[in-house]
Amino acid sequence: MSDHGVTPGLVCGHHHLYSSLARGMPAPPTSPTKFIEILQRVWWRLDRALDLEMIEWSAKLGALEALESGCTAIVDHHESPNAIEGSLSVIADACAEIGVRVVCAYGITDRHGSDGAKAGIEENRRFLSEGGRGMVGLHAAFTCEPRTIDAAISLAEEHNVGLHVHVAEGAVDAGGGADLARRSKPNWLLVHGVHLPDGIEFDGMMAHNPRSNMNNSVGYAHPLRFDSPVVLGTDGIGANMLDEFRLAFAKLREHDVEASPEVPWEWLTNGWQLVPEAQDDVVTWSYPTMTPWHLGYSTGVRPIDVIVGGKKLLEDGQATSVDSDEIRAKAAEQAARLFAAL
Repeated sequence: MSDHGVTPGLVCGHHHLYSSLARGMPAPPTSPTKFIEILQRVWWRLDRALDLEMIEWSAKLGALEALESGCTAIVDHHESPNAIEGSLSVIADACAEIGVRVVCAYGITDRHGSDGAKAGIEENRRFLSEGGRGMVGLHAAFTCEPRTIDAAISLAEEHNVGLHVHVAEGAVDAGGGADLARRSKPNWLLVHGVHLPDGIEFDGMMAHNPRSNMNNSVGYAHPLRFDSPVVLGTDGIGANMLDEFRLAFAKLREHDVEASPEVPWEWLTNGWQLVPEAQDDVVTWSYPTMTPWHLGYSTGVRPIDVIVGGKKLLEDGQATSVDSDEIRAKAAEQAARLFAAL
C-alpha cells in the first residue's frame, strides 16, 4: 500500500481572510459576555481598523495557509468599512499570487450609515462588473435596513450570482435571519443558521462553521434539520478543512451517537458545488487512506504536494511559487500595524 492518499483540492465554504491577522490581537477594553458584544468589541473594531495594505497581506497569509492545508479554493466574505473601494480586487489579486482560487464578496451593512451601505453595494457592483469572480455579500439582516437588503438581492440577480450572507448566527438575528432565509434563491450561500427555526424551508446552501459557533458560544446549528445542502466553512479560523471536518463529526456525534463521519464528509465535498474546478486540483497527503471513517479519527494528516490548475504549488509541504517566509514576515508587520490601530 502507498504511504500517500490523493484527493481533489478542498474548499473552504465560508472564510473571512481579513481575520488572518487577528491572532494575538489586543484584548478589548471590556471582555464580551455574549455574541453581540463579541461582534461590537472584537470583530467590528478590527474591520474598522483595516486598510488596503493590511487586507493584502492578510489575504496572502490566509491563502498560503489554505494551500498548506490542502485547501485550493476559498469562498470569502469581506468587510473593511474604512477601506471599501478596491478591497475585493486586492483580495482576489493576493489569492491569485499564491495560486488559491477565491470567490469574493463584500459584506454590505448599514452599521456605518447609508453611505457605508451604498459603498458596499458599489464595491460588489464594481468587482462583478469588471469580471471578478464573486457573490454579493450582505453582513446580516439585523444590521441592514430593508432597502439595503432589497438592493443587495437586486444586484445579485442583475449579475446572476448568489447572495453570501450570515443568517441567524446569534439570537439577535433570529427573526431577521429567518425572514431573509425564506426569500433565498438556489444560488444563495446562507451562513451559520444556528437560530433558524426547525422545519424552515429555504433555498440555497447552508455553510456550517462548527469551530466558530463553539468559539462564539452561539449554540449548535444542527445542520441535519435542513433539507438544503450543507457545506463546511471556517468563518475565518484558518482553512484547514480536514480539521473542520473532524470537529463537525465530533459535534454531530455528540448529539447523535449513531452518526457517521460520511455525513460531514458530504458537507466537506459539497464545497465542489461552489468551486467545481477544485475537483481537478490534486492533493497528495501524508496518510494513505483518505476516507471518512479513517480521517474522522486520524489527526495530523497533512498535504505533501498540491497541484492547482496543473501547476505544482506545494512540494514536500513547501510552497514553490512564493516565498512563504517573506509572506509571514510581511503579514506580521501588518498585524503590528493593525494592533497599534486597535
